[in-house]
This record gives sequence, C-alpha cells and structure tokens, in this order.
Amino acid sequence: MESRKVAQYGLFVALAMLMSYVEVLIPLPLVVPGMKLGLANVVIVVVLYHMGAKPAFFISLVRIVLSGLLFAGFAGLLYSLAGAMCSLGVMVLLKKTGKCSMTGVSMMGGVFHNVGQIIVAALVVENIKIAYYLPFLLVTGVVTGFLIGMVANWTLPYLHRR
Repeated sequence: MESRKVAQYGLFVALAMLMSYVEVLIPLPLVVPGMKLGLANVVIVVVLYHMGAKPAFFISLVRIVLSGLLFAGFAGLLYSLAGAMCSLGVMVLLKKTGKCSMTGVSMMGGVFHNVGQIIVAALVVENIKIAYYLPFLLVTGVVTGFLIGMVANWTLPYLHRR
C-alpha cells in the first residue's frame, strides 16, 4: 500500500474516533432511549464515496473496535459492530445501484444500523418482542441518516478538490 493511502486511512480512522468521542460527550435529551447521532458515520459515508467499499469497511471496523474498547465495553462493541456491518452492507449495495443520492444511501444506512442492532438485541435477550422498539429507532435512523448524508454531501466535494 502506498504511503499516501496509509496516511489517508490513519486520518480517517482518527477523525472517526474523534467523532465517536465527541458523540459520547454530547448530552442529548433523547426522545428514544439509546439513540445516538452517529457522527462517526459521516466519515464512513465520505470514505465510501471517496475511496470505496473496502476502505470504508476497514476504517469502520477499526473505529468500532477501538471505540467499543474505549467508550462502550463489549456489549456496546457487539451492538455497534452488528449495526455498522448491516448498515455498510446496505449502503454499498445502494451506492452500486446508483439509484440513490448520497443522502438517501446514508438514510438507509441509518435505518439498517438500527435493524442490525435490534437483531442482535433480540438474540441476546432471546425475545423477539424487542422488535416493538424498532419503529421508533427507524424514525431516528432516517432523521440522523439524513443529517449525516447532508454533511457528507457537503464534505465530499472538498476532498475531491484536494
């Protein structure tokens, strides 16, 4: 791997870690318990469009493992990993179709992040009734996915100029 790509990977991982840390510090008066803004996902969406699916997967995985160990513990790591991998898979597929805007891809990523987490939660507690919580999370996934998509859409042209 060329040194420029290594530096980009490092910068994007560091930026995603910083965003994860900032998110931990933000006290949100949450309507839906467990809801997060997903600030680090701005970095993942930008990387997906700027560098491709493999770098986005790698950077997401490294960020989740490090953030999980530093800020969330094993359970948080498990939920984040399930949500992020489900989300990234859907975003990669939607991006390949070319039928969704970056904001649309991000919104679906937010939705499927919550779907992945609910699946893991249902398996952990061995009760499918936790899925009743899903509609509330889907609404928050759409809203935060929209905001993340807008920020990523605004950021990407800056990277292309560099």
